[in-house]
Amino acid sequence: MNIPLYQVDAFTARIFSGNPAAVCPLEKWLPDATMQAIAAENNLSETAFFVEKGDVFEIRWFTPAVEVDLCGHATLAAAHVIFNHINYFKPRITFLSASGSLRVEKKDDLLVLDFPARDPEPAEPPALLTEGLGRTPREVFKGRDFMAVFESEADVAAISPDFASLARLDSLGIIATARGDACDFISRFFAPRAGIPEDPVTGSAHTELVPFWAKRLKKSTLHAFQVSKRGGELFCEYRGDRVGIGGRAVTFLQGEIDAGLG
Repeated sequence: MNIPLYQVDAFTARIFSGNPAAVCPLEKWLPDATMQAIAAENNLSETAFFVEKGDVFEIRWFTPAVEVDLCGHATLAAAHVIFNHINYFKPRITFLSASGSLRVEKKDDLLVLDFPARDPEPAEPPALLTEGLGRTPREVFKGRDFMAVFESEADVAAISPDFASLARLDSLGIIATARGDACDFISRFFAPRAGIPEDPVTGSAHTELVPFWAKRLKKSTLHAFQVSKRGGELFCEYRGDRVGIGGRAVTFLQGEIDAGLG
């Protein structure tokens, strides 16, 4: 039996922008090595696999190199597939994941992720961080990822990373962020250690960014852009121990994996 395959551009309303994710609906779980091989073959920052279990969906995410515990844009892409391609008519989806229960709700033309909030702690900037980013941030925080806070959007846009140095840091990824010129905050995200030199739009990073900027700006509703080459727009809400991360998505392609794996 062949495996359905969708490629969805997430956190955008038009193709060729946002963050592309592959989505594979499964009837049952494949061996981990097979899912990792599919993700490597897709060669996108993430491939999401999900299995319907009654009223909920179990979901897992793989980069080309590793399985990760949380991925925003591939969850948004999976929800887009469920709402638009597999005849699901309820207004919200519940995913069960390694990071607990995750919900996605339709709100007008947005899909809104409900994810756990993560509060990074202040940290001393490791030499590899400033070396890898090519400049010294104003502040550094550490949670799952290192978060480097800069003075301006121009500082973040000008970063030309040394990925070999960043890959030696003890974290999944590195967030560079600053106040935005035309929005509340902007960011970029680098994860060479996970096989992703620069991620176009990173929902999971916003589980750390939203609490930080909500407290810093003293507001709970925030408008954000990830200023990668492809770019992406996010509509965020700080909810205490949870964050809302809204965005749009568009299907780029659909087909089948014709390899007798299903």
